[in-house]
Amino acid sequence: MRSGLVTIFIPGSTAAVTTLEFEEGVIKDLAGAMERLIPKNIPYQHDERWQDRNGYSHVRAALMGPSLTVPFINGGLQLGRWQQIVLIDFDNRSRNRQYLINILGGNK
Repeated sequence: MRSGLVTIFIPGSTAAVTTLEFEEGVIKDLAGAMERLIPKNIPYQHDERWQDRNGYSHVRAALMGPSLTVPFINGGLQLGRWQQIVLIDFDNRSRNRQYLINILGGNK
């Protein structure tokens, strides 16, 4: 395929897919912003029900979103110079993650 759209989707409710410049400063800035916006150490109704202390991870993932669609032209993803696709796992325990990629396009 020469042109079309690629959709990346992460099944689950505690991880998200986005783009960013994948460098240490931006990673720390995003982590700090998430902690200010959606702190880990405040009460969450989810935690009261399930006792798994990851309510914050569900809220963070919901706000960032489970999928991303990127156009491709002439066989290449149309990302900015420093832009990279990243999967962010917000959970408080390790999980085996899988992602789905769907490509829709043609040869024109």
